[in-house]
Amino acid sequence: MDEKLKQVKQMLAKYGQEQLLYEYNRLTDENQKQNFLDSILTVDFNQVKKLYEQSKNNPVFENSNIEPIQYVDKSKLTKEEYEELKEIGTKQIKSGKLAVVTMAGGQGTRLGHSGPKGTFDLGLDNHKTLFEILTDILIKAKKDYGVNIPWYIMTSEDNDKATEKFFEDKNYFGYPKECIIFFKQGELPMTSADGKLLIDEKHKIKEASDGHGGIFRSMLREGILFDMKARGVEWVFIGGVDNVLVKPIDPILIGLAIKKNVLAAGKSIIKANPNENVGVFCKKNGRPSVIEYSEITNEMAEKRDKNGELVYGESHILCNLFNIKAIEKVAQMNLPYHIAFKKADYIDEEGIIVKPDKPNAYKYEAFLFDAFEALDDIAILRVKREEEFAPVKNCEGVDSPETARKLYMEYMLKNN
Repeated sequence: MDEKLKQVKQMLAKYGQEQLLYEYNRLTDENQKQNFLDSILTVDFNQVKKLYEQSKNNPVFENSNIEPIQYVDKSKLTKEEYEELKEIGTKQIKSGKLAVVTMAGGQGTRLGHSGPKGTFDLGLDNHKTLFEILTDILIKAKKDYGVNIPWYIMTSEDNDKATEKFFEDKNYFGYPKECIIFFKQGELPMTSADGKLLIDEKHKIKEASDGHGGIFRSMLREGILFDMKARGVEWVFIGGVDNVLVKPIDPILIGLAIKKNVLAAGKSIIKANPNENVGVFCKKNGRPSVIEYSEITNEMAEKRDKNGELVYGESHILCNLFNIKAIEKVAQMNLPYHIAFKKADYIDEEGIIVKPDKPNAYKYEAFLFDAFEALDDIAILRVKREEEFAPVKNCEGVDSPETARKLYMEYMLKNN
């Protein structure tokens, strides 16, 4: 028996994953067979086993000490406070110490769009895509601060080539090509409800993105941290591709982080109501954190202070600033993985493609905000929803192209 095949069989037997050999036996091309064996040998089966076992345990938060977190309301800063923070942040930006990272690994499937989500046309008269709206912000920053801010775009295995081609075809929307750097998000194998690895339609082990919390390791693995340091970057704004009102170049946020002497900062908006499905900033066992809406008790969600404001009302909107020292630290850590039960197409043991009509597989994701717990403290800047948060997530209804387009047009009309 081929030594590699023998090694694979021993590995699969040890972890109860022998079903993968059905796919190996179906392959007829010798190169395909060898590639398939190679792909199996790259799997961390011990990690997969631990992740699956974790799916059987519900998170326990009763033993955690959850407290509200302090924040600064941007709209309530005095003129002197505002100008002080602006001056501190502006100096950093003009010195070339800021970079922007956009997480753009998703497809626009939920929007009825066949390409990368960033290539989605928002439906404006000028037909600008989400990527072009973001590029406009960077071009304006060049005029305001006199620097080309490096822009790092995190793609995925699924949309990397299509994203790069889109930018090439659009001539990078007039932004310097050397200032736009692409890198890929990490992936983890998915498992069936009984812990078995699946085979995808490309005859490979089925994987899914490792969540936005995987960005730190991806930045290290793909050489992004090295590139940033070579450019003199000290502060990194990390946000998603689908918020058309995002303000990644905000001297107030940078100024607040520096004045508070912290290595990270985040923007928050007030929860629309106690039951809004958003994570909220808090202190967990004395450290900054975000507690998911699924984890918070009704009592905590509805609790109000003496002014009638929600005690746990600072929504995390995925607009975060990190010092590069913080990113280097977190990139070396193992953030916890959260589990989602999803629908996943796969090839069964008979070689037939199965397209389930209900969730059938576990996806394992790290969340970016879990990085906060590695830091002593962070700064929170409360901003206005209508000025900084218009996500495009759903085909219709809340957070849809229609609602985002309306907020975007109202903001542009008011501020231009």
